[in-house]
Amino acid sequence: MNRISQCLQACKQEGRKALVTYIVHGDPGLEHTLPSMHRLVEEGADIIELGIPFSDPMAEGPVIQRGHERALANGASLTNAMELVSQFRQNNKHTPVVLMGYANPIERMGYSKLASSAAKAGVDGLLTVDLPPEEAEALNVELKQQGLENIFLIAPTTTEARMADITALAGGFVYYVSLKGVTGAGHLDVTSVQQKVEQIRKYTGLPVLVGFGIKDKDTAKAIGAVSDGVVVGSLLVKAMGEGESHDLKSICDHLASLIKPIRKGLDEL
Repeated sequence: MNRISQCLQACKQEGRKALVTYIVHGDPGLEHTLPSMHRLVEEGADIIELGIPFSDPMAEGPVIQRGHERALANGASLTNAMELVSQFRQNNKHTPVVLMGYANPIERMGYSKLASSAAKAGVDGLLTVDLPPEEAEALNVELKQQGLENIFLIAPTTTEARMADITALAGGFVYYVSLKGVTGAGHLDVTSVQQKVEQIRKYTGLPVLVGFGIKDKDTAKAIGAVSDGVVVGSLLVKAMGEGESHDLKSICDHLASLIKPIRKGLDEL
């Protein structure tokens, strides 16, 4: 069984809500990513989502866009992200890692090479923001052959017919985008999120995790109460790249200070 499925199944059995943490590979420096991944796990992250920097990350708000820009300037790439995951696996064999990015770098590498390289590195899943289900079948085949999960986004504007198409291909979990617009924007409407999560569950038995707008213990707890878990991204990217110090210990300590109360809030449910 894929590590993502194992992790989320364990969360369900233990009555825990899953915490997924997103950081951008190579931001603010290549040397920061691996220690940050390990620290996030220590502080209660169940799954690590590793952003693959891209020059035109259209789904991202200003905070994560700047993270992508910094990472690209540091030479971060899809290839060395997988090398980094291999290093992560030397000390962590169990925490799932999902690569989250855009179709262009994946197309350039080629689906077969991507899937085999990712599996060899210890990657567990792929989330391609701008690859619609109509164009994902070939990639899906390659990922499944390597035991990798193909994770999809569902938005507030997604119709039920399209939900059916998306969930037919989805693996691992469904990522529900709680807000219209880009990452880091808007205000959460918990009732709306609950209604949409219930709608998605009519089409799939996969866990439904909710991201965009999770900023603190209160928002995590509110959304965790109506879903299987939460994804935290902009909050962490801002802390890593826009803090007063890029000192490695300072960054890791800052991440810990942000994640601890979120984990605590989820565990109170």
